[in-house]
Amino acid sequence: MFKKIIADLIERPVLTSIFVTDFFILLFHRPPFIFSIIMLGSLVLMCMYFGQKLALFKE
Repeated sequence: MFKKIIADLIERPVLTSIFVTDFFILLFHRPPFIFSIIMLGSLVLMCMYFGQKLALFKE
């Protein structure tokens, strides 16, 4: 399962870099409120996209 996650993140370097950058900016900095809402929305959107593409618990 871990190898599948890493392989999928390597296949999509642009989305992975946006995801990591967005996550660390929200975690370690305090952006303005409206900007942080937009960033949080994009982070949720990318999480849903990666969850759909990985389908780790598909039976």
